[in-house]
Amino acid sequence: GNPELPTAVDITWSSINFKTILQWQPKPSGYFYTVEIHGQTSNTRRKCIQTTETECDVTDAVRNVKETYTAHILSVTPAGMDSFEEPPFAVSDKFTPYDQTVVGKPEIQNYTQKGSSLNVVFRDPLTPYTFPNGSFLSVRDIFQQDLEYKLYYWKDQSSGKKAETSSSHTFEVSVDSTKNYCFYIQGIVPSRRENRDGQESLVLCTSVPRNTLDEYRAEVFIIIAVVAIAVIILAVVLSVILCKRKKAKAAREKEPLNNT
Repeated sequence: GNPELPTAVDITWSSINFKTILQWQPKPSGYFYTVEIHGQTSNTRRKCIQTTETECDVTDAVRNVKETYTAHILSVTPAGMDSFEEPPFAVSDKFTPYDQTVVGKPEIQNYTQKGSSLNVVFRDPLTPYTFPNGSFLSVRDIFQQDLEYKLYYWKDQSSGKKAETSSSHTFEVSVDSTKNYCFYIQGIVPSRRENRDGQESLVLCTSVPRNTLDEYRAEVFIIIAVVAIAVIILAVVLSVILCKRKKAKAAREKEPLNNT
C-alpha cells in the first residue's frame, strides 16, 4: 500500500427514509477517496470512485435493507488505482438500514375538528427506492406491520399532551368541542431497541369558529347589559321629566282659577 496517504476518520452513516449518506473526514489533498460497500451476502459495490468529497450517497448500494453493511473508504492516488497493491483504507461501523434508518416526518394532508372529534389524515414518508413502474416505495411499504404512528395532541396554550397510536393513515380522537387543539405525528418502529422514534411532523393547530364567540361572549353580554342599563336609565329619566312637566302643566292650569 501507500503508507504516506492519510486514511478517513470520523466515519458516520446518516440515513433518513432509507436515503443513506456516508460521511467522513479529512478533506483530501493530493489524493482521492473511493468507497467500497461490503454486505454480508451481496457483492462488494464501489461508489464515489476517486472523489475529493467527504461524503457519498450509498443508497443504491444498501438496497437489501435487512442486510448489515460495512464501508471501506480507500485512500488512493490516480496512479495507485492501476497497481495491484491494496490502497490504505478505513473501515466504518456496521450499518443495517432496516434497524438504523430514521423514519422521516409524516406529511399531514388534512385535519378537521367537528364537535368533539378531531380527525387527522396523513401520508407516509417516501423512500428513494422505486417499484418497477417507477413510483416510490413509502416507508410503510418496507416496514409493513413494523411501522406505527403516534398522534400527540393537546389543548392550545396548555402543556398536557395526550397520545394515540394508529397503524393506518388516519387518527380520530375525542376532544373538548369548545377548545382549539394542537398536534403532531411521529412514526415509530416498536420492534427496534434503538432509533424507535422517527422525526416529528410540523405542529398544526385547529381553529374552531365558535371559539371566537366563546372568547367574546362575555364582552357581548357586558355591552348588551350596558346598553340595556342605559336604555332603562334613559326611560326612567324621560318618564321623570315627563311626569314633572305634567305636574308643572297641571299646576299652571290651576293657577288662573285660584286668582279669580
